[in-house]
Formats: sequence, structure tokens, C-alpha cells
Amino acid sequence: MTTASSPPTPPTGRGDNSDRKWTARPPLSRTAVARLVQLAGIFDLLGVLLPVGHRRFTVLLEFLPAAGILSARAATAAAGALLVYLGAGLRRGKHRAWQMAVVLAAAGIVLHLLKGFDVAAALVSAALLTLLIVRRDGFHAIPDPRSRWRALTALAGFAGTGFGLGFLEIAIRADRLRGTPGVRLWAEHAALGLVGVTGPIQFVHPRAATAVSFTTGTFGLLAVVAAAVLLLRPGARRVTRTEADDQQLRALLARYGGNDSLGYFALRTDKALIWAPSRKAAVAYRVVHGVSLAAGDPIGVESAWPQAIAGWLADSAAHGWTPAVLGCGATGGAAYKRSGLDILELGDEAIVDTGTFTLQGRPMRAVRQAVNRMQRAGYTCAVARQQDLEPDELAAVANAAERFRDGGVERGFSMALSRLGHPGDGDCLLVMARDGEGQLRGVLQFVPWGTDGLSLDLMRGDRTAENGLTELMVVTAIQSGADLGIRRVSLNFAVLRSVFARAEQLGAGPVLRLWHRLLRLGSRLWQIESLYRANAKYLPMWQPRYLCFPTARDLPRIALAALTAEAFLPAGHGAQPATTSVARTGSPDGPAAVSPVHARPALGGHR
Repeated sequence: MTTASSPPTPPTGRGDNSDRKWTARPPLSRTAVARLVQLAGIFDLLGVLLPVGHRRFTVLLEFLPAAGILSARAATAAAGALLVYLGAGLRRGKHRAWQMAVVLAAAGIVLHLLKGFDVAAALVSAALLTLLIVRRDGFHAIPDPRSRWRALTALAGFAGTGFGLGFLEIAIRADRLRGTPGVRLWAEHAALGLVGVTGPIQFVHPRAATAVSFTTGTFGLLAVVAAAVLLLRPGARRVTRTEADDQQLRALLARYGGNDSLGYFALRTDKALIWAPSRKAAVAYRVVHGVSLAAGDPIGVESAWPQAIAGWLADSAAHGWTPAVLGCGATGGAAYKRSGLDILELGDEAIVDTGTFTLQGRPMRAVRQAVNRMQRAGYTCAVARQQDLEPDELAAVANAAERFRDGGVERGFSMALSRLGHPGDGDCLLVMARDGEGQLRGVLQFVPWGTDGLSLDLMRGDRTAENGLTELMVVTAIQSGADLGIRRVSLNFAVLRSVFARAEQLGAGPVLRLWHRLLRLGSRLWQIESLYRANAKYLPMWQPRYLCFPTARDLPRIALAALTAEAFLPAGHGAQPATTSVARTGSPDGPAAVSPVHARPALGGHR
């Protein structure tokens, strides 16, 4: 049985979830139920907008005060909005969404009768309740236990505030009450007002009673809605990787790490692991906004990939998460496709062959001039493995990298390690640039890519340095490859590179040119085109990277999760931030120069 490194639930789902298997599309019956629930919610909202017939309103007034009828209408509207919101959770099979829908459908029967004696609408709610009960076996996804406490906190907070305000309003109007009700009745009246029920206190002026009912009823609705939303928000698995997990992962990287330049980034501490039964392969992932987001190819022997992928997909199905893979290669993409995911090309990774790289020739003129300019200015670069540096030297590099960091936003997930100086990263290669006075002005960190490759991780530089610092450090790393036994260096990722490259060719069609214009427009925000050109000037080989996803309708949710994981959007509940050992990744060109998909620094010019 496949096991996960992070509790509380084993990835393939033991016990009640052991027979649950992931499918690219949810069962038709589950999708149909979700849509019917949303339609019922819209029906409730429309029903509130319609006026109550005078005759029925008169009959209701014999049994309920006007404030109670208004509260029932408001509660119906809130229930309708929640039913629409529940549709997404029901489609993913969330058991908690089903429970909430059952409660709302049952409450709808009563509310429709109270708000206007609407028998037809009450029958619709009864039919919906019956449907949910009959189809209850389709909603089994495991809830996030932490969301319960968030929901209870919101419920208690809003309810307590509403109770306090209602009690205070009664106290202020103590001289306008009929009779002499005590403080106990004041509290009872305020508490009943939270659920839309008229309390025992009678006011001299009806407006006072309406004001108290409005205050308490409003906060009662807010308490229920806020608690429901928090209860149903997608949760995240808290990562608790063990030392044995890390040791096994490093052993797999030592043997198979050369297969994927992103493999070493699986050692990020904010990534959980799903293992194949043989523990010869694993999928590294992180849950963000209800998306189980993996990055790169699975780690380990290729023959064990299907079992690791199956365990990861089963874990996603058990929790109601949407599985997605960010930046896998062709081999990994084929494995994920065989497991049922769809594939979309994201862009290309720039890889330089150190054996054939040269600064000679007209195509390398810009890079050659930048390097020569820096050398004439007295800049030099030193290359060393992290394990070969003295503790004081490493601390100085880490401090400089932190000092050079531009802004407070840390970007990176799929192509960033988010630490510098960790004891376990001794094989990481550091490039340190110094000016003519010996001051440290720039730092690059490369992580191992098997035994003969490097993968760019961190790039920091002093913005007051001469123009060309980045080119000097990158070229130094590439030219040092022969002495270090390095034959390939992965530099960066260019989003939708083929669009820019093909748009420059003769015969580019109108659709391609339009797509090119749109990307250039987007480059004003993310510098997509400049990132591509900054990579292209090193004349690299381009290897495509892919996005794997279940269905096209999941792409907006996956895009939100990816942008959050890469820190282009603020991380909220369900998106755990990356941890940092000594320093963090960043770009010397600032946040705008970072790829909007992968967070390696842009390789453009630097001042």
C-alpha cells in the first residue's frame, strides 16, 4: 500500500477510502447533483426578490411578526447563496459540502413557508433534500480538520458580536420597555434574535424592536455564512517529512537525479511526498487552494513512476483536491498522461552545453562585450562548492545574498530551493562576483542536476554594480564546467518561448501574430519576452516543459494555485509558505523580471 510522509491520511486512502480511485472527470451523477444544488440556490435567490402576495402576508402576520418574516427572507437569500457556493465542493465530492447542502435543503423547507407560505418552493427544497440523501455515497472526500476550528471561531465571533450589540441596544432602551424585564430576559431576547426568532421583550415603539431584530439577525446570518465558507474552504496538508524520507529522497536523487533538472527542488521542506509501494519512486507536491500541485517529473526509477503517480492521484481523490503538475518534462508528461491527465506545453527550459559553449562569434557579441566590460572594471568571479567554503565565508555569502535581495516578496516553488547554506546542500555550486576592491557584489547558486549537471536556483546582485554582472557570473559558471565535470547547465525557463520564436519567422500567420501581441502586452507586467531574450543570448538548447491537468475547466483553479505557490499572489489559508534556512531566492532584476510560472531569476542585464 502506498504511504505518504505527511499525516493524517495515507495517500491511497486506507479504510473507508481504500476503494476510492481518481478519475479525470467526476462521476456524472455527482456533477449533476452539484449543478442541481446550484440551480436550487439560484431559485432561492430569485424567490426572495419576488414580492409576497398580500393575502399570504396577512395570513403569516397572524402567526409571525413582520420582523420574523423579514428574517426568514434574509435567511433564504443567504441559504441560496451558500448552495451556489457549495456546488464546487460537491463536484469534488467533499463530504462536508454534502452535509452543509443537506442542512440548507432541510432549512429551506421551513424558510420558504415562513417567508411567504411558498409551498412550491418548499417542495423544491424537499426534492433537493431527497436527492442529496439518495446520492450520499458519491460524497466521500476527507475534510480538513483545521477548518473546523476556523469555522467555529468565525461563528462564535460574529454571533458573540451580534449578541453583545443586541444586548447593548436593549440596555440603552431600558426605559422604553413594556414592564420590567430583567437582564436574563434581555440576554434571551438578544440570543433568539440571532436565529431570527422574536424574543420575550416588548418595546413601547415598534421601531426599537425592529432595530434590535435587524442587528441580531444580521450578525446571526453573518456568523452562519462565514462559518460555512471557512468550513468548506480547501485545506492544505501540513508537511511533516521525516529524516528517513529525506534520506531516501537524496538516495534516489543520487542515482536518478540526472533525469530531471528540477529533481533537486523536491528537497524543499514545504513539499510533501507520496511514495510508490517499493519506495523506489516518489511524487513531491504541495496543496494550494485545493490543488495538489506537483512539480517536475517523479523522482526515482521510471518503472515505479506509475505506482507513485497512482498513489498521488488517489490521495487527491480522497481529499477532493484537484491534481496538477507544473513544469514536467517530456518523459514525466507521458507518464502523467498515461495516468489520465491532460497535457499542455508551458514553455521551454534553456540548457547550455558546457563543451560547445563559446563567447566567439557574432551571435555572442552582446554577452562577450558585457563580460569584457566587467573584467576591465576589475570584477572577478570565484566558483566553489558550498561544502568547500569555510563557515565564515559561507555566512558572508548568505548575508550578501540577503542584502542584495530586492523587495520583500519571495518567489519560487517549482524551480527554486528557497535556502542557502543548509548543511545538506554541500554539493550546491556558488559563483561569487567581487569588484576591484574585493567587495562581494553578486551571488549565484546552482543545485546539482545528477553528477554532471547544474540547475540555476538563486541569483542575487548588487544593483549599484556595473552593467553586465549577471552575464559575468553565468559565463564563469559555464566555463568552469569542464574543470568541475559539468557538461550541462540549466539556466532558466521561458514561458511560451515558441510563440516569440515563431512570430519572428517569415510566414507567421495572423493567429500567431495576435498571440504574440497579447504576450508582449503581458510582458509589460511580467517581462515574459525579455526573459526569453535574456535566455536566448546564451544560445542554449531548448527543452519543452509541460502543465498536466485533469480537465480544461480546472485550469483557472490550477493557475490560481500555481501563481500562489510561486508567490505571484499572496498565500492565504491552504497555501503554506516556503521555509528558508539562511537566505532565500530572488531576482536581481526585481519581481517583475521573474517568470510568471517558474521562479528562477531572469537572466537579463543587471545594473
